[in-house]
Amino acid sequence: LTEKDAVRRSFGIVFQDQSTDEELTCYENMEFHAVLYGLDKESRKRQIKKLLEMVGLWERRDDLVKKFSGGMKRRLEIARGLIHHPKILFLDEPTLGLDPQTRNRIWDHIREVNKSEDMTVFFTTHYMEEAEAMAERIAIIDYGRIVADGTLEEIKSSTGEDSLEKAFLELTGHTIRPENGSSIDRMRLHRRMHR
Repeated sequence: LTEKDAVRRSFGIVFQDQSTDEELTCYENMEFHAVLYGLDKESRKRQIKKLLEMVGLWERRDDLVKKFSGGMKRRLEIARGLIHHPKILFLDEPTLGLDPQTRNRIWDHIREVNKSEDMTVFFTTHYMEEAEAMAERIAIIDYGRIVADGTLEEIKSSTGEDSLEKAFLELTGHTIRPENGSSIDRMRLHRRMHR
């Protein structure tokens, strides 16, 4: 195992955009990634069962992912990101577009794993209430720059605001952002603004 491999295995990633293979079953998606991370057959079986039970998908393990709802796909992606027991989990907008019940369930799973596996979790979100409820430390990013970071109380105190949402608006402004388009479009816009 090279140092690069060890570093790669130390973190899990759940992307904002769906990245499961819709032509595979739920179980096959999990197994494919378990093989990529070098889990032996018995470890794979145990870990897949444990994680799919945790996210409520064990009974659907033989279903094709293309038949899943958005929330089910997101739960599968989170389980898949945990398949190899990472020390750090990166979540990019993990609850974007999900109903409140699914959002709450996903955060419950993340809290459970964070405690049981002693895992560090980094996440991005536009839902300020999620950051308030989940984060020990918060960084507010505006056009690619960190404009504030600290605990919730530190950020509220530094802006004189009583909520993270108000502090966010105080730090980043109240105007609607021209964020339409792809990530590439946003990077181009950022570059034009900071020349």
